[in-house]
Amino acid sequence: MSLIKCMIVDDEPIARDILSQHIQATEGLQLVKTCIHPVEAYEGLHEFPIDLVFLDIQMPLLSGIDFLKSLANPPLVVFTTAYTNYALDGYEFNAADYLLKPITYKRFLQAVQKVRSRMIKPKAMEEVIQQPHYVFIKSNGKLIKVDYQDILYLRADGDFTWFKIKQKEIFASVSLKDFEENNSYPSLVRIHRSFMVNLARIDAVKGNMVEINKEDIPIGSIYRTALLKTMGI
Repeated sequence: MSLIKCMIVDDEPIARDILSQHIQATEGLQLVKTCIHPVEAYEGLHEFPIDLVFLDIQMPLLSGIDFLKSLANPPLVVFTTAYTNYALDGYEFNAADYLLKPITYKRFLQAVQKVRSRMIKPKAMEEVIQQPHYVFIKSNGKLIKVDYQDILYLRADGDFTWFKIKQKEIFASVSLKDFEENNSYPSLVRIHRSFMVNLARIDAVKGNMVEINKEDIPIGSIYRTALLKTMGI
């Protein structure tokens, strides 16, 4: 996945900090420059290759919309504002998305997905379509085909891993660490040194536990913040 080089243009310190944290927490995004006003942004566009601008609409000196109008070849733009009445203006200029402050991480990720869909070239799109939705797991001397969506969670057992799949378990000849490093299914995430879970299968979050299919699975302290952000909590 190639990096999406980002620039923030916003006169509000808190808004800049939130967007910076969201960008830094998101794989595939790189924050190249943060600007307080559009004048700085002009300099940034000439100084760095920018793929995506998170652009505040209402700013002193020059509005975000007027700034965008002034660009001959603008990068992709996600408008950010505290005012809902600007939404139509944002879409009029073919913005990738329009984010209302305060911006949650869940809503931020939705905007990033829209940006990525615009950046996918035909060949890359074909590769995404052809990407398999299953994995072959080595167990008891044979390879077992498992659909990713059917996986509830994974539990480490030394150099092996238990795959909990609906009403059955598969004892696989792979360590949890090795599986995680080669995993390409975004919904499977590590939440504990001994557990990976399918986010789509989480029924509830209870303190330091997630509930999946009436089973409680612990959340490790070092994974908790990233997990809750990913879930938009």
